[in-house]
Amino acid sequence: MRIVSWLLLCGLATCPAWAAAPIPITLATAGPGNLSHLPVDLIKKIGADRAEGVELAVRYFGGGPLAYKDMLEKNADFAVAGAPALAGLKLQGEPVVSIATVNRVPTFVLMLRASLKGKVKKTADLKGRVIGVNTSSASTKSTSQQVAEFALRQAGVSLAQVNFVPAGQSLEDQMAALDSGAVDALMGDEPFASRLKDSGKVTHLLDLHDLGACRKAMGGLFLNAQLATRAEVIKNNPDKVERMVRVLRRTLQWIASHSAEEVVARLDLADPDARASLLRTLQRHKAIYSPDGAYTEEQIRTTERFFRENNAGDEKARAFSFDTLIDSRWAGRVKP
Repeated sequence: MRIVSWLLLCGLATCPAWAAAPIPITLATAGPGNLSHLPVDLIKKIGADRAEGVELAVRYFGGGPLAYKDMLEKNADFAVAGAPALAGLKLQGEPVVSIATVNRVPTFVLMLRASLKGKVKKTADLKGRVIGVNTSSASTKSTSQQVAEFALRQAGVSLAQVNFVPAGQSLEDQMAALDSGAVDALMGDEPFASRLKDSGKVTHLLDLHDLGACRKAMGGLFLNAQLATRAEVIKNNPDKVERMVRVLRRTLQWIASHSAEEVVARLDLADPDARASLLRTLQRHKAIYSPDGAYTEEQIRTTERFFRENNAGDEKARAFSFDTLIDSRWAGRVKP
């Protein structure tokens, strides 16, 4: 009787989120199993969605552009993928908005097929080679391709001197591309990059997971994986946006306050090799994640410079401001 009276007095509008039925939210992303997007895999494992009154459904794809396509087709409310790819969509007039950060670095590894070791000793030696990148759509370059292009130009390699092909964003797809000889090098992700190296299939030419290495190569920390949505979702469902950002922030804060061992244990991976590889990788690279989802000026300006340089032949891209891409009212924005 007391519970019934409390519910009547509380009323639907003033009850806490957990007292009402959770609202459904759908999120598209690349994966599963990609280190960059691990926070998405973790959300339901730690109950971060239910804690914020959300029932989250995750749709996985073979690359960020495909996840964005799913979001733009209104199959998903939100997407987690690369900021440079999102900027490309914005430049094309798509109503996309970045609303929170996930990573602080590009989280890519440039890998060389092991049989080419000795013939290719550095990035500059990739002239005339085939480079595998995560799947790109016909109209949007994946962030992995944009990072690969940046690394090649920095090494003095013209983009006309290499050929890019999609190699997927899973261990199985990338291993198949290497085993078949379809790619000579691959701009891939952890923990797959470490597993490929441990199996003797690749050597690493460039690893951008380390914060110091990122600052040296890119000139600052980088806005890679981030949470995005459509402008109409912000306009029509601001409560949904606020809740989704709170879910992500809760998850990032949980990662920051727990050990690599605790994170891997909570993911409950069935494959012992995958579990061991992820643990080793996460012990080295847990600092790649934003601690709270807030944007930093360093990230924004570094990624903006990167995007402009990568699209130097496009007048609109050279003038593009990431401030037009970002709405930081929920996640926050800080100067460091």
